[in-house]
Amino acid sequence: MSSIKHVENNDLDGILGDGSQAVLVDFHAEWCGPCKAMAPALDELSEEMADTLTIAKVDIDKNQELAVKHNVGSVPTLMVFMGQEQKAMRVGALGKSELRDWVAKSIE
Repeated sequence: MSSIKHVENNDLDGILGDGSQAVLVDFHAEWCGPCKAMAPALDELSEEMADTLTIAKVDIDKNQELAVKHNVGSVPTLMVFMGQEQKAMRVGALGKSELRDWVAKSIE
């Protein structure tokens, strides 16, 4: 079962926490085809890396303030955070293995 957290009411700071666990944030939109195509890979990754990674999804249409705050210009935009500090950013859909490798390098 997927443990992906869905950001509501712009409450990303609460999900990012204190930095004890890395957080992968997927800025997406319901109308975005590449975002939908990447969803299964995110679900699988959330299960495989549950001990070391939290995955959060931010719908940019429902959380426009967050999209502006984090300079999201295209979807999907992926960001890795440790606490409130952004460690990496990538724009565009990724396959599961590419996604896993990118996240692993980002949190080394």
